[in-house]
Amino acid sequence: MPVLIQNLAVASAMVALTVTIHFFGLLGLLYFLRRRGERFRAHESTVGQGALILFLVFGIFTIHTAEIWLYAVFYYAVGALGDFEAALYFSTVVFSAVGFGDIVLNRDWRLVSAIEAANGVILLAWSTAFLLSLMARLRSLEHDWLER
Repeated sequence: MPVLIQNLAVASAMVALTVTIHFFGLLGLLYFLRRRGERFRAHESTVGQGALILFLVFGIFTIHTAEIWLYAVFYYAVGALGDFEAALYFSTVVFSAVGFGDIVLNRDWRLVSAIEAANGVILLAWSTAFLLSLMARLRSLEHDWLER
């Protein structure tokens, strides 16, 4: 029973930390768009729209990378996996819910990895919704600009 409680405590802390990273990462992207977005003139040119979308996608990818690395560092630090490359690979596969199964954790930490998968699915969906809403707003601006 203590292993279960330990897993749930660690997994809850990791979820709280990754959700916080995600929240502030998306806020940072929004802040950038509000402060610097006009330079892209996204509503006036295809190149500007493309640059803006690429910036957002790379920004979101960077946020997810930080979250995946956080789990990888945890797995490596507790000795759940032998080397950091394996921990990073495992974390990426689990976070993205691909779940190849070629690397598995021992019984001591496997509940953390299951919760990481659920966490990853939710954060990836959040990012998708964020990106789609921004693209819809971009289309709306383009439509308003064309009607002038």
